[in-house]
Amino acid sequence: MEWLNYHHLLYFWTVAREGTIARASEELRLAQPTISGQIRVLEDQLGEKLFQRSGRNLVLTDMGRLVYRYADDIFGLGRELMDTLKDRPTGRPVRFQVGVADEVTKIIAYRLLEPAMRLPQPVHIVCRDGAPERLLTDLATHALDLVIADTPISPAIKVKAFSHPLGETPVTVFGTAKLAQPRRKNFPRSLDGAPFLVPTIGKTLRRTLDHYFEQHGLRPRIVAELDDSALLTTFGQAGAGLFVAPTVLEKEVTRQFGVTIVGRLDSVRERYFAISVERRLKHPAVVAISEAANEMLTAKRPR
Repeated sequence: MEWLNYHHLLYFWTVAREGTIARASEELRLAQPTISGQIRVLEDQLGEKLFQRSGRNLVLTDMGRLVYRYADDIFGLGRELMDTLKDRPTGRPVRFQVGVADEVTKIIAYRLLEPAMRLPQPVHIVCRDGAPERLLTDLATHALDLVIADTPISPAIKVKAFSHPLGETPVTVFGTAKLAQPRRKNFPRSLDGAPFLVPTIGKTLRRTLDHYFEQHGLRPRIVAELDDSALLTTFGQAGAGLFVAPTVLEKEVTRQFGVTIVGRLDSVRERYFAISVERRLKHPAVVAISEAANEMLTAKRPR
C-alpha cells in the first residue's frame, strides 16, 4: 500500500495558501530549498506537477487545485480534532453524512433530515441515495453516519448496525384530476382495473400493496414498475397512472405535483428506520432526527 507523506503535503498546502515559497518558508520556519525539494518529492510520488510559474508567484495546476482541496479538508479536520479534544468550539459545521434508501420518498427524506439543519451548531449534510445494501456497506466502513430506510436491517446482511424505528404513516392514492375524479366514488373498489404505478418487485411498499390488493380482491392494471420514488411520482404527475405516497405528505404532494387525492389506504403503512452503527444514538444530528420523526410522521392528516 502506498502511503502519503503528510509533511510533504503540509509544505505544499502552505505554499499554495501563501502564494510563494518565501512566505511559506517564514510560516513553516524552514529553508526555502527544503520546502522546494519536499514539494518535488510529492510531485514525483503523485506523478503530476502541482505548481506552475506566473511571474514571481506559483500558480496551482489543475491537479494542484485537486490536491489542495483534499489537503485543506485533511488539515482542517486535524485542527477540528484538536479543538474537539480540548473541548473548544471548532467554528466549523458538524459534518453529517447520511444515506437515503431509494425506496424512501424524497420529501419524507427532507422532512426527516430537516431537524438536523435547525441545531444550534451548523450542520454540513452530505446526502447520498441508493440501494440499501450499498448504503449499509458504506455505513459499516464509516463513510456514512446514518442510513434512512423503510425496513430495519436484515439479519442476512452481515453488517454490525442497529435499527432505530422513526415512525410510520399510512398511504394515500393520488392521480391527475382526469384519473382521480371517476375513481373517488366506491373507493377502494374503484381501483379494480385502474391504471397504477407501483414500485418494482422486492420493494417493501410493493409487497404491502400486493397484499392489500389480493386481500380485497382488487386487480389494478399495472402500467409501470419503478425503482425510484421520485421517478414514480414524476410518472404520476404526467398522468401515466395512479400512485401512492405517504398520507402525512398529502399537502406537499398535491401542491408540488398538481395531483389530487383519490382515497386513503389506512391499512397500508410505510415505516421508517434510522440505521446506525451505534446502539445508543449520540451524533447530535441523528438525535435531532430521531426525536422529531415520530411527531412528524404521526401529524394529523388533513380532513
